[in-house]
Amino acid sequence: MKKQEIIFWITKVILDFLLVIASFFIARELRLISDFVPWLNLQIQTIDIYNLAIYSIIWALILISLFAIHGLYKIKTINSKIKEFWNIILFWFYSFVFFSFLVYLWIWFIFETEIPRLIAFFAFWISIFLIILERIWLNNLFYYLMNKKVFSKNNLILITNKKDSEIKYILDDINKAKVYNLKVSTEGFNPLCTLIENKEVDEIIYIDSDFTKQEKFEIWELTRIFGVRYRYLANSFDITKSNTELSLINEIPVLEIKSTPLNWWNMILKRIFDIVSSLFWIIIFSPLLLIIYILIKLENPKAPAVFKNKRIWRDVKEFNLYKFRYLKWEYCTKDSYSVSEEEKKKALNFEEKLIKNNSTRKGPLYKIKNDPRKTKIWTFIEKYSIDELPQFFNVIVWNMSLVWPRPHQPREVEKYLTHHKRLLTIKPWITGMAQVNWRDENNFDDEAKLDTFYIENWSILLDLKIIAKTFSSVIRRK
Repeated sequence: MKKQEIIFWITKVILDFLLVIASFFIARELRLISDFVPWLNLQIQTIDIYNLAIYSIIWALILISLFAIHGLYKIKTINSKIKEFWNIILFWFYSFVFFSFLVYLWIWFIFETEIPRLIAFFAFWISIFLIILERIWLNNLFYYLMNKKVFSKNNLILITNKKDSEIKYILDDINKAKVYNLKVSTEGFNPLCTLIENKEVDEIIYIDSDFTKQEKFEIWELTRIFGVRYRYLANSFDITKSNTELSLINEIPVLEIKSTPLNWWNMILKRIFDIVSSLFWIIIFSPLLLIIYILIKLENPKAPAVFKNKRIWRDVKEFNLYKFRYLKWEYCTKDSYSVSEEEKKKALNFEEKLIKNNSTRKGPLYKIKNDPRKTKIWTFIEKYSIDELPQFFNVIVWNMSLVWPRPHQPREVEKYLTHHKRLLTIKPWITGMAQVNWRDENNFDDEAKLDTFYIENWSILLDLKIIAKTFSSVIRRK
C-alpha cells in the first residue's frame, strides 16, 4: 500500500464529510431565497445553525459509513469511474432514505427541532453534485501528480511467454493508460517471487506462462500475502466468458456459459432507458436537427434530407436506418426507395468501384477515403457524427437501441463468417464498444470481438460507460 493511496483515501473521507455539511448550509441559504417550485410560493421555513449542524453531521456519518461498507473508499485508485459515480448516487439515495426515516422517527427524542423538508431535499441534490465534482477533481489531480512524477506510477508485471509482437496491442493499450511502469516478465519463477516479496511490484496481469500449476498457485498466494493486485487474461487472448452460472445436475456441479445476461427484466429496463434517453436527446438536439435539415434541403430541395439506408438487424430482418444525407442524391444507393433498377445499379456500381480503389478497411466493412460523392455539409456533420442523430427515432420505433452491435448493410452481412453472425442475435445500436474503443482503427474482426464481448457482458453500467465515452470520442475525435 503506497503512501499516495493512503493520502487520497483520507482526503476522500474528509472532503466527503465536509461537503455534506456544506451542502446543508448552502441548502438553507437557497431556501431563504426561494422554494424553487413554480407557482406554489410556499412559506419560507428555516432552522437555526446549531440544529442544522447536528442534522448535517448525522447525515455525513451515515453516508460515510455506507460508502465504507460498500467499498467506495477502497485504497486502489485505478478503477472504473462510471461505476464509482453510479455507486455514489445509489448509496447517496440510500443514505437519504435512511436519514429521512431516522429524522421523522426520532423527532423530539434525538432532535429538538424539525428540519424543513425542502432544506433536506436541496441538501441531497447539492451534496451529490459536490461529491461527484470532488471525485472528478481528485481523480484528475491524482493522474496529474502521477504524470508529473510527484507520485510514483504502479509497477505492473505482465506474465507471459508470448513475444512482444504477439501481444503488441496489449502493451500499447497498457502504456496508453500512463499510470504504469510496465515490465514484461521474461525471468523465471524464483526471480518473480523475489520481486513480489521485496514489494517491487504493485500489480500482476497473468496471460500465459510455462510455470507449473503449483508455481502459479504459489505466485497467486504471494500476491495475496503481500497485497499485490492479481488479474489475468483468460483463454489465450480470447474474450473472457464471464457470464456464467453454477448449477447442479443431481450432485454434479456444472458451469453454464450464457449467451448474454439480458433476461426479460433486463430487456424491459433497457427498453425504458432507451425510450426516456432518446426522447430527452431529441428534445435537446431539436434546434440542431432542424438547422441541419434546412441546410441539406437548401443544397438539393428535391432530395430527402433524412436518408433511409437498408440494414440487417436481429434474426436477419431488414429495416430502414435513418441518417442525415451527406452524399449527393444521385450517388446514394437507393435500396429503400422506389426508383428504377437502373438508377439503383448505377449508384451501387460507382460505390463498389470506390470501395475497391479507395477503401481504407478490409473485410465486410469499408471506409472510402477522399469520397467524391460528398455534399458541402459533409465535413461538419461527419466530423461530429451529426448524421447519426435521426437514429434516435429508430430507437423510439424499436428497431434500434442506444447501445448494442452496429447494424450492417445486406451486402456486408453476406460476407459474414459463421462467428460474425452472433452480432445478429440482438437489436442493433447507435453506439457501442467498437465506436468508443479505437474507432476507425478497428478492422471488422476487432469490431466483432468487441461487440461479442458486449453481448456476453452487458450491464446498465456498461451502457452508461459507453454513452459517456461516445461523447468524449465525438468531441475529441479519439
